[in-house]
Amino acid sequence: MSRSLISVPKTAKTGEVVDIRAMTAHPMETGHRMGPNGVAIPRNILTRLTCSYNGEEVFAADFFPAISANPFVSFSLVATESGTLTFEWTGDGGQSETASAEIVVS
Repeated sequence: MSRSLISVPKTAKTGEVVDIRAMTAHPMETGHRMGPNGVAIPRNILTRLTCSYNGEEVFAADFFPAISANPFVSFSLVATESGTLTFEWTGDGGQSETASAEIVVS
């Protein structure tokens, strides 16, 4: 896989709803296109994104071939405690990539 970008506020107040954004660079090849040589380009998509907050899963999304390249996801989260948000993208064949960010809750 490749580069991932995540946006998490550095600080929040206890109980505050914060916006989380995550994007990863990925071609999301559906397996339905033909290459310049006339041979089908093999399917290569991300199939799932999970986000854990201090080890507890708080968000998950399943991806399918219709999703665009470089999938971007945005969701809201209630900040309850300082800690780490860990994102994991899983693709065809089971390969995965992770990224994380810290949030300080006061």
